[in-house]
Amino acid sequence: MSDVHNVTDLLQSGLKAEMLRQKAISGNVANIETPGYRRVDVKFEELLAKALQASDEDNDVEITPEIFAPRQTPVKSNGNDVNLETEVGKMVENSLRQTAYVRLLNKKFQQYELAIDTSKI
Repeated sequence: MSDVHNVTDLLQSGLKAEMLRQKAISGNVANIETPGYRRVDVKFEELLAKALQASDEDNDVEITPEIFAPRQTPVKSNGNDVNLETEVGKMVENSLRQTAYVRLLNKKFQQYELAIDTSKI
């Protein structure tokens, strides 16, 4: 696979991860009062770093984001560990990353269009 496709695939994987993370955050907020509910998050950045290291040896890199329960946050008396302020902060971070991925993908597709459009030569 060429480096051009590899970059596009990585950006698309990032966008998928952010969409999955948005669903996880929504689920966390929806269950903020559910007794025993533990928040979930998406593991992507660590997988991306490993894939980028492995890409030195193999150009065919595929990253699949994973949902996991961090279990590192304080638990309330009802066994729930969702904090609204934390989730709102995660949502803002997620939106910024999602916007960045979309903009980068748009730039990449504009480059493709420019390369294909021979009428401008």
